[in-house]
Amino acid sequence: MISGSSKGLKGKVLEVSPKEGKVIVEKANMVIKHVKPRRQGESGGRVEAEGALYASKVQVVCPKCKQAARMGSTVVDGEKKRVCKKCGEIF
Repeated sequence: MISGSSKGLKGKVLEVSPKEGKVIVEKANMVIKHVKPRRQGESGGRVEAEGALYASKVQVVCPKCKQAARMGSTVVDGEKKRVCKKCGEIF
């Protein structure tokens, strides 16, 4: 996370919505949803869930240097690979 209340948090991307330009990240941007009971005997209440946030607030973490970094791309053996702009690692 680059900015916001969850700044500095690292988590797995759970869902991507390219049409809206948003992502859902594990344990980031937690919101409280009020849920109605759907069946008789089921309890309603407040449930915490991850909220969507703009993809521009998220950056890829390099597996070598363990830092959030911009990514480039290069072609290696006919395959397009990511390149970390900080350390130069290809993955």
